[in-house]
Amino acid sequence: MKKLTMLGTLLAAVAISGCSVQSAELTAKDLQHHRFELLTLDGTPVIAQHGGKPSIEFGEKMHVSGAMCNRFMGQGQLENNLLTVKQLASTQMMCSDPLLNKGDQLIGEMLQKGVKVSLQSNQLTLTEGPHVLVYRAKEWVN
Repeated sequence: MKKLTMLGTLLAAVAISGCSVQSAELTAKDLQHHRFELLTLDGTPVIAQHGGKPSIEFGEKMHVSGAMCNRFMGQGQLENNLLTVKQLASTQMMCSDPLLNKGDQLIGEMLQKGVKVSLQSNQLTLTEGPHVLVYRAKEWVN
């Protein structure tokens, strides 16, 4: 009986350690063909303007596009949970909302420099230094 209990304990320990070793690394497939709306920018809630919230989308072959006040787009690369869009194109309009003006500048800098990406449930978080952008999944089609 002691041998069975010991074997059970050993198997449980192996199972538990196996679960804790699983990688949380994102792949392009985790993001591709998904759209996210911005909830907060550095902890400040973002309010929808002109019929929509700022967003980010991931298309085929990691084409990244989205909008704050201005639209942006470029070819993304995801490696070790770091998203980089080296050649980011953007419109250059001034926005009446100071938070979205800040967001335009931040998203451009973050993507070109490289931003840490995490995805949990339906929440996408982009982090670079002290800056944090939190998005929620909001697909075009439900």
